[in-house]
Amino acid sequence: MAGPPVLVVFGARNVGRAVVADRLAAGWRALAVARGDATLDALREAHPGVATLRGDASDHATVAEALGRAERDLGGLDLVVNATTSVPRDHSFGGGPVAEAPPGRLESWLAGFLPAAWAIMRGGGAALARRGSGTLVQVAGGSARRAMPGRGPWAAAQAGARALTHAMAQELRPRGVHVALLVADGIIQTDRAPMAGRPPEESLSPEDVAAAVAYLAGQSPRGWTHELVITPAGDTWVP
Repeated sequence: MAGPPVLVVFGARNVGRAVVADRLAAGWRALAVARGDATLDALREAHPGVATLRGDASDHATVAEALGRAERDLGGLDLVVNATTSVPRDHSFGGGPVAEAPPGRLESWLAGFLPAAWAIMRGGGAALARRGSGTLVQVAGGSARRAMPGRGPWAAAQAGARALTHAMAQELRPRGVHVALLVADGIIQTDRAPMAGRPPEESLSPEDVAAAVAYLAGQSPRGWTHELVITPAGDTWVP
């Protein structure tokens, strides 16, 4: 008799934490990976049933260990979610105007996002392909779909993850694995972006993103979504 489905989420501070809470409430088992002890301590305190691993998601050995523990200790692997994000804090969000940026600006933004996406897609895709089922979700921002002024370096990193996701979605469809890009096209209200005094309609909540992950994970192969965009009602929507 098969046990409960199993989630592995990379990045457990805000969106990842909401994904864990949502899937545990649905009767799943979950393993969360994060770089900081404080993040994992808070997660375990809120959700004693979650398994955790401290490590960097851009490290291929960490990814392999997390996926292996899920299969060995939790009894399966059904959903892999990359909710990691890492942005430089020494300048404006997005990297600033391209023509005014120093030579290393692009590299700093690529390094904060793409290596983890590559490691998780590579390792997670292979693990799910061996099982012949499951879903992998890469969470990205609106810049994955379109560049904006002052955000060229960030858009380059996000668009790179989108390209990887689309390629792998086509590669793994015939092997029974659902790969999807989830674009959170708007500010996500978190401890880093509290949106104090602003109407809730102007931002997404981590729970909104978790609900979209659950929707993707629950789809039938007869109608898989490979790119899903969610936008807060109070923000500008661009088709």
